This record gives sequence, structure tokens and C-alpha cells, in this order.
Amino acid sequence: MKNNLLSEKLVYTGDSDTPTHFHLCSYGEKEFIEFSGNNFKEVSSKIIPGCINWIQVHGLRNTETIREVCAYFQINFLTIQDILNVNHPSKIEERETYNVLISKISEISCESDTPNDEEIHQSHVCIMQGNNYVLTFMEEDCPFFDEAVSAIRNNILRIRERDSDFLFSVLFNSLVMNYISVVSHIDDALEDLESALFENKNDRDIGVQIQMLRKQYLQMKQTVFPLKEQYSRILRSESTLFHSGNRAFFSDVNDHLLYAVQTIENCRETLSSLMELYISNNDLRMNDIMTRLTIVSTIFIPLTFLVGVWGMNFKWMPELDWRYGYLFAWSIMIITGLCAYIYLKKKKWQK
Repeated sequence: MKNNLLSEKLVYTGDSDTPTHFHLCSYGEKEFIEFSGNNFKEVSSKIIPGCINWIQVHGLRNTETIREVCAYFQINFLTIQDILNVNHPSKIEERETYNVLISKISEISCESDTPNDEEIHQSHVCIMQGNNYVLTFMEEDCPFFDEAVSAIRNNILRIRERDSDFLFSVLFNSLVMNYISVVSHIDDALEDLESALFENKNDRDIGVQIQMLRKQYLQMKQTVFPLKEQYSRILRSESTLFHSGNRAFFSDVNDHLLYAVQTIENCRETLSSLMELYISNNDLRMNDIMTRLTIVSTIFIPLTFLVGVWGMNFKWMPELDWRYGYLFAWSIMIITGLCAYIYLKKKKWQK
């Protein structure tokens, strides 16, 4: 990996082939327009001065267009690099003139009807909030924030009369609710596995499912946990970008974020207990198999001894010339086997 501090070149590190395009919502107490386009100059010409301008940027392939957008809003070069780096860990950062949130949009995907094929697909997202603007950068063309667009269009909760920090809290809350949805799915899957293990079902796929859910848990932990520590700075921030009238909304988002973190912690504890229970069930199953093998061996050891005695090539063995010797041998072996079986069953196979 190259040192980004020694390069002036912008590189998109993802593999999405979504072409870069825009959707603008410009609104105020009495004004509202929407505009979509592929050219930023056209989009910027529709921006209404003095209003809140929310620009959604879909697709990060065109790095020069991303540079153009960021230059318009005076966003520094290091932040642009973070926007284009899809492997960047989740973070919330305060700058002098804007705030930055970098995270992932998560979605449970399944290529077939088999639960083992479920995976968490994550796409990079960046939300930036300035004094009178909000920018969202998404590497894929997805309708993730359409609910917020609809709320602005219909002026729900008088959103058009509020400042940009309220929209920032709404978009962040959409991300947190996405985390809760995915983590709750993992938690439910773990509970189903726990029930299957308690029922001691002989399912060879349970171990695979545990590992698959552990991988999903780690993905969500890496996405959510960094935000927990850094979001507390937002709540205590004295930045002029956050207004006292909207503090309650940020506190509500914090409650949802803490719930997501607690659910992830529950998943960790459940995973730990499931692994112990799975190993314990395997040990019990192995002990049961060894018990059965021991029983069979115990019954057949004396029979093997008898066969070995009568198979010795001594010249004088009275039983060999006896008319009923063959029947006598079978009788002795059957009686010996039955006696061993009755004895073991009486002892409940414990000795």
C-alpha cells in the first residue's frame, strides 16, 4: 500500500462500476427544488443561496468530478482521499468548516435459499455536513436515503425549516437503523442455532453456520464500534455547526447507536457460548460412539478368545472329534455373548 501523504493523485480503491452522477435537494422554509444530473456544473447552477443544499453523489469512479465537488465546498485533499478509500475504517471527524462521517451501508445478501450462503454486502458511504450544505458520497447507486428525500419533499417534522445539522442527524440515524436491522438478523440466527444445539440435532452444517455468523459479527463490529467512541465528541461538541435546538435529535441517534453496540455485544457472548456448546455436543457425540464401540468390543473379546483356543493346531483336542462339538462351540459363544450383553445392560453401560 502506497503512502497517501506522498501522492497528489486521487485513486478510487473500490470496484463498483456505477458512473458518477448527482441528485440535488435544495430547500428552505418556502423553497424546494430537486435536480438530477451527470454534470456537476449543471447541478451547482441549481443551488439556491441561503438554503440548505443536499447533494447526493452516486458512484466514485470519476475522481476528477469528486475533486470538483469537494473544491466547490472547500474540502481538503486528505478528506477527498478518505472519501475515495472504500477500505477506510468508520470514523466521525470534526473539521473547522464541516463534519465528516465515513462508514458502510450493510445488507444481508443470499445467492440461494440456503442460510449458509448468506453474506453481508457492504458499500462505502461518506456524509459531510457544512453550515448550509450536506454531501453524501456513495460508491453504488442505491436508494438508501430516499426516505429522507421524501421527508424533505413533504416537509415532515418541518424539516425544511431546520438547519443542516438536523439533516445530518437524520442521515446518520438511517445508517444506525441499518446497523440495528443487520445485527438483529445475526442475533436471531444465533438464537435459532442455539435452539438447534440444545435439541442436540446432528446437523453437520451447524459448525459452518457458526463460522459464517462469526464472520458477519466481526464485519459489523468493525463498522459500528469505532463510531461509538467518536460520536460522544459530537454530543459534547461546541462547534457552531451544531445548534442547541437539534441536540435532542443527536441524543436519540446516540441511543440507537448504543442499542446497536449492545446487540453486537450480545452476539459476541452468544457466539462464545455456542462454540462451547458445539464443542461439548461433539464431545458427547464422540463419547456415545466410543461407548457403543466399547460395548461391541466387550461382547466380542471373549468370543474371539474361544475361537482362538479352538483354532489352535494341537493334535489332541477332544472337542474336535466330538459329534456335537460344533453345536457345543456355538452354544458356548452365544451364551457368553448374551451374558456379557445382560451384564452391561444391567450396569447401564457404565462399566
